[in-house]
Amino acid sequence: MLRHFILTFAMAGLTTGLAAAQDLRDFGFTEGWNIMVDPQMGNGCLIQRIVSENSVVRISYDATSTRGDVTVFDRKWGQIRSGQTYPVRFDLDGQSYEATATGFQLGNVPGAGIFFTDRAFLDDIAKKRVISIYGQNGHVMDINLHGSANALKHARDCQAQQG
Repeated sequence: MLRHFILTFAMAGLTTGLAAAQDLRDFGFTEGWNIMVDPQMGNGCLIQRIVSENSVVRISYDATSTRGDVTVFDRKWGQIRSGQTYPVRFDLDGQSYEATATGFQLGNVPGAGIFFTDRAFLDDIAKKRVISIYGQNGHVMDINLHGSANALKHARDCQAQQG
């Protein structure tokens, strides 16, 4: 069954540069995932993992709404244009989802974020092993989700402490 999600593109940098650029606060580390607080999302908590030397993935909660997201940042995605939409597909362990992507820039580097209003979808993601992302030209990347269930538990604990 295909679900339709809106994808939005964003990018700031990688690892600590990314956190510093957005004033993220550290909340801990578990199983390869950093747990962080994002003041720009109403102190929403997120988990972040390095995918490669050019890529970082985040799974986060927006504390100002019921929205959550999975966002991938990649320095090599220079072809993404602000305001442009892109048909994309992603799958979780083979379960396919269609989406419409909208490009924008944060700093000078693009990224891709899957935003959804059903926060329970975060729990579905945490039960999976791999998220694969596909664009118009085919396979973009695979993201190992190992440890994401435990990291999301810590993110929920983090969120409860934010008030």
